[in-house]
Amino acid sequence: MAAKQFQTSNGRRIAYHKTDGSGPTVVFLGGLKSDMEGTKAIHLENWCQARGQSFLRFDYSGHGESSGTFEEGCIGDWHEDTLAAVTALTTGPLLVVGSSMGGWQALLLARAIPDRIAGMVTIAAAPDFTEDGYWANFTDDQKETLEKVGHVELHSDYMEPYIITQRMIEDGRNMLVLRTPLTLNFPVRFLQGTADTAVSTQTAIRLLEHAQGDDIRLTLVKEADHRFSNDACLKAIEMSVKHITKL
Repeated sequence: MAAKQFQTSNGRRIAYHKTDGSGPTVVFLGGLKSDMEGTKAIHLENWCQARGQSFLRFDYSGHGESSGTFEEGCIGDWHEDTLAAVTALTTGPLLVVGSSMGGWQALLLARAIPDRIAGMVTIAAAPDFTEDGYWANFTDDQKETLEKVGHVELHSDYMEPYIITQRMIEDGRNMLVLRTPLTLNFPVRFLQGTADTAVSTQTAIRLLEHAQGDDIRLTLVKEADHRFSNDACLKAIEMSVKHITKL
C-alpha cells in the first residue's frame, strides 16, 4: 500500500502509514538515515494490526519517502516532524517506540507533550549523540573541516557513510536531554543489545540513571547488535509494548 502524505506548517511533506484501532496509539520513531520500511517498524505494525491496536510509522524529512535531503536536516527538524505527525495524525494517548536516534526523538516528544505519553519503549536509544558521539570524538582535523567545509563524512558499520553537517552539531546542542532534568512519569522500557557497536551499554546505563520516574527499566539483551531485529529481539519489543499497554 502506498504511503500517505501530509504537509507540515514548515512546508515539509511527511510520508506515513497509519492503522486505526484501539489506544494507546503506538508510534514508531526510526533511527538516523533509517526509514519506516525497516524490519522493526513493519513487524510492530503487523503485530499491532493483529491486536487491533492503532499504529503510526512515518519518515522524517530527508528520510525515506518524505521531502528534503538528509544533509539539510538536523535533530530539531526531525523533532518538529515528529510533533507535527502525532498532532496531525493521532488523538489521545501515545505509546512511543523509538529506535536509536528515534529514542532521542521519543524523549524530546515526551518533553514537548508529556500529558499525551502513556508509555515509552526505546531500542538502543542514542540521546545527545551529536555531542557525545560525534563532536566528542572528532579529531582536530575533522573539527577544522567542519568549520571550513560545513560537513564531515563518517564511516558507518550499517550503511553508506554519514554526512554530518555543522548545522546538525550546533542544532543538537539545543536538543540535549542528558544535561537537564528528564522526568518520565509513565512506564518506560529501555532495550539495549550488548553487542551494539553504535550505541554502548554505558549510554543505556547513563540514560537509566539520569531519567526520573517511578517505572523505568533497562533490559540488556546479550549479543544483540544495533539492528535489534532478530526473532528474540522483536519478541522483546512486543512484550515491552504489551506489558505497558496492560498497565
